[in-house]
Amino acid sequence: MNALLAQHRVESAERFAGEYPIVIEGLTNRFGKQVVHEDLSLKVRRGEILGVVGGSGSGKSVLMRSIIGLQRPAQGMVEVFGKSMTDADPDENIGVRSRWGVLFQGGALFSTLTVGENVEVPLKQFYPELSEELLHEIARYKVRLSGLPEDATSKYPSQLSGGMRKRAGLARALALDPELLFLDEPTAGLDPIGAAAFDRLTRELTDTLGLTVFLITHDLDTLYEICDRVAVLADKRVIAVGTIPELLATDHQWIQEYFNGPRGRAASQSKERVEAAREGGKAPASGNGPASGKAMDKPAESGD
Repeated sequence: MNALLAQHRVESAERFAGEYPIVIEGLTNRFGKQVVHEDLSLKVRRGEILGVVGGSGSGKSVLMRSIIGLQRPAQGMVEVFGKSMTDADPDENIGVRSRWGVLFQGGALFSTLTVGENVEVPLKQFYPELSEELLHEIARYKVRLSGLPEDATSKYPSQLSGGMRKRAGLARALALDPELLFLDEPTAGLDPIGAAAFDRLTRELTDTLGLTVFLITHDLDTLYEICDRVAVLADKRVIAVGTIPELLATDHQWIQEYFNGPRGRAASQSKERVEAAREGGKAPASGNGPASGKAMDKPAESGD
């Protein structure tokens, strides 16, 4: 165990310098006779926010689980930071796993632990030698980094609004100073103002910390506002990857219906209004600063 921790310290000391921290080739996932992915390939560029979209049942979450080693694919190769996630024993990849953070849908917080204690879980797993005082200090810092007030550290998930739980889950995902961040439907269930605040926080953290973000979402506003590229899952594979203008130039029916439908047009027009306001020196109408968390920091009893 000490050797593995020593290896983790060495690996995490040098950030990934390659072009593609995630490389997937020929991936097939099946559950019994149901084939979810077949010959799926995808490369995620270092430093980008990659949005991942697809219809219900297209396997977006299954793809994420395959990347982080929670789903064993039937065929294919997944590499993270240049190391195989499909062939190696999980214990051999402890250094790789400590270099990413994951925000699952709903936050996936431990209900019997406070927010601070939730943030400390990965720290205790990978750095058992840390003192209690230092653990508490790191947890408080990560909570503030996620846009929550410091007093949220001592609260339980049941005492938080839905938006605050999302941010608490983000704080835990950031606990180990990851290079790679996985976000699974991070704005689902949030009101438009709260969702916009979370989007701005994600963009700010990505730029400030040099993160690479794999973001599963149905939120067209999120795609237009913060994603550098978008990968589209359909027909059991990734059918297209590119900027939204590049995707709009394709003739695939699902892509056209998704981005050119009423909601897609509304998101595009909203993006254009925001950009026009910025160019004119005016703040966007949605208001709150990117890391303020004001739109989401309401107690549970006030509603989400």
